[in-house]
Amino acid sequence: MSTIDIAGVYAPVTRLRLTVRGRRVLAAAASIPAVVALSVAIVSGGGALASDERATPEPEFATVSVLPGDSLWSIAETIAPGEDPRDVVDAVMRLNGLTTSALDVGQSLAIPHEYTR
Repeated sequence: MSTIDIAGVYAPVTRLRLTVRGRRVLAAAASIPAVVALSVAIVSGGGALASDERATPEPEFATVSVLPGDSLWSIAETIAPGEDPRDVVDAVMRLNGLTTSALDVGQSLAIPHEYTR
């Protein structure tokens, strides 16, 4: 063991010894800045993407009002006479979020852009 001589007083040099609990506390304290920085990056990182209102313009669709006796098939034949009605019906159902082919009189249906004149 080494000693230091200061005015005739001998002081032993000791090493710092950490217990398992002390090492865990020291590791947790050292990781706090990284956790805070990561949290700030996660919370504020997506704001720039969501705030740009000019990124995608609002799509414009032509609409058709359902008349008495109309079906999706008859509407598809009317709006796209040169196309396969099955494809047109499928596109209209997907665009309007329809799960069945049942229509109500007066219901407004959006027409896909590729079938508008």
